[in-house]
Amino acid sequence: MAETETTTGPRHPDSTRRSERSRRAIYEAALDLVTEVGYARTTIEGIASRAGVGKQTIYRWWPSKAAVLLEAFLDLVTPADPAHGGGFPDTGDLEADLKTVLRASVDELTDPRYEGPTRALAAAGIVDETVGAAFLEKLLDPGLKLYTERLAAAQGTGDADPGIDPRIATELFVGPLLHRWLLRTLPLTHDYTDRIVEYALYGLRPRG
Repeated sequence: MAETETTTGPRHPDSTRRSERSRRAIYEAALDLVTEVGYARTTIEGIASRAGVGKQTIYRWWPSKAAVLLEAFLDLVTPADPAHGGGFPDTGDLEADLKTVLRASVDELTDPRYEGPTRALAAAGIVDETVGAAFLEKLLDPGLKLYTERLAAAQGTGDADPGIDPRIATELFVGPLLHRWLLRTLPLTHDYTDRIVEYALYGLRPRG
């Protein structure tokens, strides 16, 4: 019996699909390894082995393990909570909105899925200026911008002093949080972030 021809022609492997599967496997492998063994012991070879790809596949797409990890982490957090681009609430109550976002930040920073990669990227950025600049541009700055925009809106409604610099004010909220988290000086809790908001908004003077 003669072979019947089809109008669709011969089927070829979809390289785009294969590449996307490989990319996602590499993301998962990088995030898992840095959580399990730490940044220093995570290698391109280890990521490749865990992902089931050749290391040349990784080097074709990324120049270093830090670049792999940063892209994998951005893919993980982009659609997530308000601390990472999900939108800053504006209920008309500045104190409540700030507490909501800082509490979300605590939940994220203490979540094992996020804590290991975030610590690794922060540490890598200290010793590698290129990684640090990318970490700031792609991850930190977009989050800080949400704070400055919310504070600027509060200035417009009379809920914040029109003379303040929103960027400096932002650091009053996120600086203490990151200091305690990075150095592990004391537990990171919702109560702590609530106090940060209250101290920053109302100062340290006795209240009448």
